[in-house]
This record gives sequence, C-alpha cells and structure tokens, in this order.
Amino acid sequence: MASYTLVVGTRSWSSWSLRPYMALVAIGAPFETICVRLRKAEATADILRHSPSGKVPLLKTEDGERIWDSLAICETLAERHPAAKLWPDDAKVRALARSYCAEMHAGFPDLRDQLTMDFARTLPLPDLRPQTSQQMARIIAAWEEALAAHAGEGGFLFGRFSIADCMYAPVVSRFRTYDVPLPAASAAYAQRIWSLPAMQNWLKEAQAEVAAGIA
Repeated sequence: MASYTLVVGTRSWSSWSLRPYMALVAIGAPFETICVRLRKAEATADILRHSPSGKVPLLKTEDGERIWDSLAICETLAERHPAAKLWPDDAKVRALARSYCAEMHAGFPDLRDQLTMDFARTLPLPDLRPQTSQQMARIIAAWEEALAAHAGEGGFLFGRFSIADCMYAPVVSRFRTYDVPLPAASAAYAQRIWSLPAMQNWLKEAQAEVAAGIA
C-alpha cells in the first residue's frame, strides 16, 4: 500500500513536479503518482480537485495531510525520513545547500522562459537574451563551486544526493534538451543526475506522453 500520493503535471513539461518525485524515490518509501494533463482547458479544475493552490505538485500523506510546492514537499520528506539524509550533515554545508535550493526555487526566470522543459525532446538552442546567458552562467558557476568543494566521492553537489540535486534536476534536463555546453565537472555531474533511475523512469513516462500525442 502506498504511503504517499504525489500529484504531478505532464512529465514532459512540469519541472516543479520532477523535484519531489526525485526526493520520493531517494527516500525509498512506497508512493503512487497521479498525473494531471497540463495545457488543456480543464487543467486548473483538475488540479484544484487535489491542490488548494491550483498548482502541481502536491503530496498527500497516509494520514491525510496535503503539502504543496516542490521545496515544501522535499523539506517535509527530509523531516519525515531522516535516515535518507536528504540534507548534508554539516550545519554550514547544509545552510549552503539550502541557499542553492532557494536560489533555484525563486530565480532564473529568463532561463525558465527561453529554455522551457521539454524532457523527452532535443531542440535547437534559441538566440539567448543577455539575462538568460547570465543566469545560465550563474548556475554553471554555482555547480562548479559546489562540486569542487563538496562533491567528494559521492559526486553530487554536496557529496551524497540531496534536495539540492532534486532542485537542479530539471536544469540538467533543460541543458540536455538544448545541448548546452558545460565544463567537465558540470558535464559529469549532469550525466550522473541524468543516469539516475528516477530520471530514467521520468524520461520513459515523458516519452510515452510524446508518443501518445499529449506532450
């Protein structure tokens, strides 16, 4: 029996939904997924049946709690499953990881606009606005800094897999979709994220959406 239900949007497009999905897979708890088709007239009404915010993702717990917003869901899972160690152990490193997450959660609007998530496709890189190029450079510089200081043997932004990696997983997919060139450390990191079973499972679902003509 599922301990959690995660309500997500169309997997090809919903970057916000991918993040808590990655966290749920990482904690190893059983869960089921409800997928709401986006970009159709009834999408908002369909989402409101689950989420008071009118947006996805939303997490339903076994005792009836409803948590919405990708970062709030990831934080809740980290609290409920401390053994999964979704945050770094060291307090200073943990604060830095939270800063990375918050920056991703609130920022990079031009990158989101010009490099939209299209998980199962490869697309030509558009002519980038200066702001988009600056935001891409900021992400890559942040990755390089974290990897150099904290990756260690784990190879993720802060050593072992964490919420920070969940938050940047959609960026990995965007960089792959648009074939964005990356320096060696960031390229290796992006490949490590892309190769995770959770990402590959998400890819299969996105490919099925494309094949069915719903994405």
